Amino acid sequence: MKYTQNQINQKLWGACDTFRGTIGSDKYKDYILAMLFIKYLSDRHNLLVDNLKEQYGDDKEMIEFELSTDRFKLSDECRFEYIYKRRNEENIGEIINKALQKIEEENSDKLEGVFSDVDFNSEATLGTSKQRNGLLRQLLEDFNNDVLDFKCHIDAKDDVIGNAYIYLITQFASDAGRKGGEFFTPNEVSDLIAKLVAPEDRSSIYERIIQKLIQFNEPQICCA
Repeated sequence: MKYTQNQINQKLWGACDTFRGTIGSDKYKDYILAMLFIKYLSDRHNLLVDNLKEQYGDDKEMIEFELSTDRFKLSDECRFEYIYKRRNEENIGEIINKALQKIEEENSDKLEGVFSDVDFNSEATLGTSKQRNGLLRQLLEDFNNDVLDFKCHIDAKDDVIGNAYIYLITQFASDAGRKGGEFFTPNEVSDLIAKLVAPEDRSSIYERIIQKLIQFNEPQICCA
């Protein structure tokens, strides 16, 4: 099923209800964004497998070869479906952590250190084993295919995943109030900076910033 951008945004923001009242948005944003990434990679992988099966039929060697050359590697134990099937396990936090660690290792040139600050097995943040397992089980339900399936959007011209990410970051920053600026720069501010800097061909952003700072600090000569 193909969703509108607004539907995707609302479903993702609704997933945050799992954590509200338990931990703050400055912390639960990491769990939401990490799960969004796992789900996106999994749906992308599944779509690629479907296309390869259509192209190569039962030729498993060719399918495996094509998968090995894809820009993202995703082992079975890293896929959302694998994790979701184990949502009732006592060590579900460890299972998710291991999946994220392996995703980093298999894609170290792109993702090294990306998930280093996210711990799905943290008692300090997510509570006791029972509390933690309940939160993570519900989070997985929030991202299940019955709720969100990105396969129809992977090859779409509109970057619905990127747009959803920006939407979430904006909401997290708003929810965090003044401190939100520590991890988010509003689009309006970014656009303003780009206009002020006015980069030219073959000039670095650093050079343009320095030039503008000099201009702003030059003494103004007034005629009497």
